[in-house]
Amino acid sequence: MRAPEPELERPHVLGPSDLQRIEILELRPQVDGGRYPIKRIVGDRLEVEVDLVLDGHDVVRGVLLDRAAGATAWTETPLVALGNDTWCATIALPALGHHAYTALAWVDAFATWRRGLDRKLEIHAEVTSELLDGAALVREALARGGHAALHEAAELLESQDTPLVQRIALATSERLAEAIARVPDRTLATRYPHELEVLVERPRAACSAWYELFPRSTRADGKHGTLRDAEARLDYIAELGFDIVYLPPIHPIGHAFRKGPDNRPDAGPNDPGSPWAVGAAEGGHTSVHPQLGTLADFDHFVAQAVGRGLEVALDIAFQASPDHPWVKTHPSWFLHRADGTIQYAENPPKKYQDVYPFDFASADWQALWCALRDVFLFWAEHGVRTFRVDNPHTKPLAFWEWCLREVRARYPDAIFLAEAFTRPKLMGVLAKHGFSQSYTYFTWRTTKHELEQYASELRATADYLRPNFWPTTPDIFPDHLVHGGRPAFVQRAVLAATLAASYGIYGPSYELCEAQSRPGVEELARNEKYQIRTWDLLRPESLRHVLARLNQIRRAHPALQQNATLVFHPTDNDLVIAYSKRAGRDTILVVVNLDPHHVHRAWLTLDLEELGVDAEHTYQAHDLLGGARYSWRGSRNFVELDPASSPAHVFALHGFVRSEHHFEYFL
Repeated sequence: MRAPEPELERPHVLGPSDLQRIEILELRPQVDGGRYPIKRIVGDRLEVEVDLVLDGHDVVRGVLLDRAAGATAWTETPLVALGNDTWCATIALPALGHHAYTALAWVDAFATWRRGLDRKLEIHAEVTSELLDGAALVREALARGGHAALHEAAELLESQDTPLVQRIALATSERLAEAIARVPDRTLATRYPHELEVLVERPRAACSAWYELFPRSTRADGKHGTLRDAEARLDYIAELGFDIVYLPPIHPIGHAFRKGPDNRPDAGPNDPGSPWAVGAAEGGHTSVHPQLGTLADFDHFVAQAVGRGLEVALDIAFQASPDHPWVKTHPSWFLHRADGTIQYAENPPKKYQDVYPFDFASADWQALWCALRDVFLFWAEHGVRTFRVDNPHTKPLAFWEWCLREVRARYPDAIFLAEAFTRPKLMGVLAKHGFSQSYTYFTWRTTKHELEQYASELRATADYLRPNFWPTTPDIFPDHLVHGGRPAFVQRAVLAATLAASYGIYGPSYELCEAQSRPGVEELARNEKYQIRTWDLLRPESLRHVLARLNQIRRAHPALQQNATLVFHPTDNDLVIAYSKRAGRDTILVVVNLDPHHVHRAWLTLDLEELGVDAEHTYQAHDLLGGARYSWRGSRNFVELDPASSPAHVFALHGFVRSEHHFEYFL
C-alpha cells in the first residue's frame, strides 16, 4: 500500500497586513506570554515596556492601550522612546478587578517628513518639492477628520505666491504638528496580538499579618467555645497588631470515622473531631457548627472584628465528611470504588477516613463546580472577603481559574490564600490562576544560605506569586522550634515578619512558645486540630509584646510592606544574616542571629548604594526592637546578638541619605 502524499503547505495570500512595517516583539511585564495576569495593588502605577522594531529610519509612534474591569473603551497613553527600540508608558490602576493592556504602533509619515525637512533646512537645501509633499500629507489628515483649518494650511504650503519663509514657518510649526497628531494615520498600524491582564487587588492582598484562631478553644474551663466566646479574643488580637483573624472551618463536623486526640482513629463520645471533616446532619459548607453558635452569631463576630480594625478570614476546605448532606443528595460528586463504596482521602501512609474528596470530573461536574463556587459567594455575602483555601493543589487548576474569576466578578475585593505545600512549579501555577497569596517553604528554610536563596527565588516570581511566611501551622511544627526555646520563636517571628510583606502565626500556640512535638510526626502534641485546648495568655514567656512591636514596626514603615527591594548584605559569620528593604526615604536593615543557643558577632558589609546612605557621612542605626541607637559610618559595621536578650535587630537608618539628585539629612 502506497504511503499518502504529504499535504502541501498552502501558499500565503497577500493582504493589507503584509504592509505593516512595525513588529511588536514583547510587552513587559507579562507572565508566560500573557497566558496569566500579573498582580498589582489598587492605586499602583504600572510601568510597561515594549519593543518596537521597524525597518529603515522612519518615525515610530505608539500608544499603550488599557481598559479597567467593566469598561468597554480603551484609554490611550503615548509610548515614550527609551532607546534601542524600547518604549515605555505608565498607567494608573484606580479600580479593583482584571485590567487589560496591550500596545498599538504605526509609522508616522508626517513626523518622518518633518524630520527630513528640518535636516534639509539645516544645510540650506531647496525644499519646494518637500513642501508640496507636506501639503499632500496635510490633505490626507484632513480627509481622516482633521480640523477644517488644515485645508487652509495645505493651500498655503502649495502656494507659489506665498513667500517661502512663510510656508517653511507653517511647515515647521508646532501648531501644525499637533493638529496632524490628533488624526494619526493608523491604517497600517500593528497591534500586539495579545490583550494582557493585570489583576488589581486591595492592599491587604500584598501586605497583611494573619492570626489563626480556633474558636472552640477560647474558653478557660475547657468546654467547647462559641463564636461569642471567641469575640473576647478580638481585643487581644487587635492589641497584637494583626490585620486578619483567620478561623479554621466553622461548619458542622461529621461523626463517622471521627478522629480522636492526636489523630487517633478511636474517638470518644466527647471528642470534637477535626474541623476539616466538613459536614453533618446539621449542614455542610454553608452552615455553622451548632456548638459554635448560629449564622447570626457569625455575622456578629464579623462585625465585632471589623469594629476593631480586623477582618475575618475563613478556611474553605473542599472535602466532605461521610455525614455531609451532599453525600446523600449528590452521591455522584464523590469518587466511588469498584465495590460501590466512596473512596476516602489518603496520602499514604496517612489515611483520612473522616474525609471524602470530591470528584471534579464526575458526570455532574458542572453542578459540583457551581456549588463549590457558591460556597465562596455565600460567605462573601456574610462579610467575608478573605479566604484561606485548604489543599488547592489537589483540585483541578482549571477549576480554580474559573472559580476565582467568578467570585471576583461579584466581589472584586476578595483575597485568596493558597495552602499548598507542594511542588514549587505547581505552587506557582496556582498563584498564576488567581490566588492572591501563597504559603511557602519558609518554615523549613533555616540556614543563611537557604534563606537568601529562597527569598531570591521568590523575588523572581514577584509578578504573580506573593509569599506569606508562617513559622508554624496546626499541621506543621518544625524541629528547630522543638529544641530552640523562646529565642528560636523570636528569631523566626522576626524573619517571617520582615522578610515577607505578609506573614502569619498560629496562635496562641506560637506566642506561648509551645514546643512539645508528637513523636515521629512534624506536629505539636495535643494537637488543636483534634481536641479543645485552654490557653493562659498571660504566661510570662509569651511573645505577645514582641509580636505587637513587630506589627507596629511593619505598619509604621512602608519599606516592610513590600518585597520588591529586598537586598541581602554580606556578613563574615554564617550564623548572622543581614538584609534590607527600602521605600523612598524609609530604609530598614534587619540583622538576625540564626543560632538560638549562642551569642554571635559579625561584621556587616553594607551596600550603601542600595541603602541610599552617603558613604562620606555618619548615619544612625536605630534598633526599633530594643530601642538602642548606634552611630555608624561607611559600609563596615559590627553587631553582637545574644539570643537570650536580643536575637535580632530591626534598624531604621537615619542620617545623610541619598535622594534622587542629592543627599539630605533627616530623622
